[in-house]
Amino acid sequence: MRGCPVVTEPAGQPLGPGPGSTATGDGLLGRRRRRWLKGSALALAVLVVAAAGAGWVVYAKLSANITPDEAAAAELARYERERPTALVRGAQNILLIGSDTRAGDGNDEYGRDLGSERSDTTILLHLAADRRSATAVSLPRDLMVDVPGCRRPDGSRSEPVVAMFNYAFEVGGSACTIRTVEKLTGIRVDHHMVVDFSGFKEMVDAVDGVQVCLKEPMNDKAAKLKLPAGRVTLDGEQALGFVRARKSLGNGSDTDRMERQQRFLGALVDKVQSNDVLLNPVKLYPVLDAATSSLTTDPELASLRGLYQLVRGLRDIPTERVQFLTVPRESYVHNANRDQLVEPAAGKLFARLRADQPVAVARDLPENTPGTGAPDGTGSGASPAPTFSGNTAAEHACE
Repeated sequence: MRGCPVVTEPAGQPLGPGPGSTATGDGLLGRRRRRWLKGSALALAVLVVAAAGAGWVVYAKLSANITPDEAAAAELARYERERPTALVRGAQNILLIGSDTRAGDGNDEYGRDLGSERSDTTILLHLAADRRSATAVSLPRDLMVDVPGCRRPDGSRSEPVVAMFNYAFEVGGSACTIRTVEKLTGIRVDHHMVVDFSGFKEMVDAVDGVQVCLKEPMNDKAAKLKLPAGRVTLDGEQALGFVRARKSLGNGSDTDRMERQQRFLGALVDKVQSNDVLLNPVKLYPVLDAATSSLTTDPELASLRGLYQLVRGLRDIPTERVQFLTVPRESYVHNANRDQLVEPAAGKLFARLRADQPVAVARDLPENTPGTGAPDGTGSGASPAPTFSGNTAAEHACE
């Protein structure tokens, strides 16, 4: 063909297209491979961006679930000078408040909304600085305490008064409760969380229920409970009745009620710590969604980042080192239906937590002997860890 060079085949080699010489040889494969790699890189980039976008949407949604308690932060700042000083760097004290509000979705079925709310359950959670233990102390709602003058929701201020502990939340919300706890214990409250009935139920349902062990059958109309003896998995509605019932379950006392709450929370901690929840994104998301919905916290915790920074070290705390106890108390001298602290046991407990020193818990301590000072092998220095009546998240009621 005119104008085309003649190509001769070297000896021992067939005449054919060289690399990149025609559309039917390696040149085509090379171009296809480069186009495929470019397309794959683009697809991967799209997937990464999409995943990151989805992650951001999820993060934003979960963070938006949390309500920052700006009013409490402002009120606490007003009284900063009178608040206790944190003594141990890294130790954290979080006040967990269960609100009995009837306002909001899902809460009106538990009674009429009277425009006020009380602390149905209050727990002071101490996280050791080394994150090797956690101690949750229940504060009875009928405990007689000094409630300081507090800002009411309408902007007016209450007068200081000796009253039941749950009055603090009713008159002045979380800020008043925090100031009352700090005055009572001398312990600086670093963070607080408030959850209502609906949020509690959703959390339990999100982990597919929580198993408890009942020594006797339960048939309680007020609590909407009819359960057999033995191991029972409670859904959210049943769990709420289980932890709130007071008059008609057990011996009818608030002591029995708080012990029931502690056992249930231990079982919940055990369930959430299980790999079936924490390592399964399909199960973890609804847990996070439920945990953040109906949750009000101090502004520092009011985001997933804030909550993560708080709890990231908790995964490694063994359940036997997650302890539950009730502050040592006895019948109030002026009213047998109210409580007062037992001293010096309560003061000993508060001092140990304030200094981030260990305490121990044991079942079935002799009555009226809380804070015995019995060694448990975890204490350091000259003073052994005092032992209080309580249980751990690793214990089950019928074992």
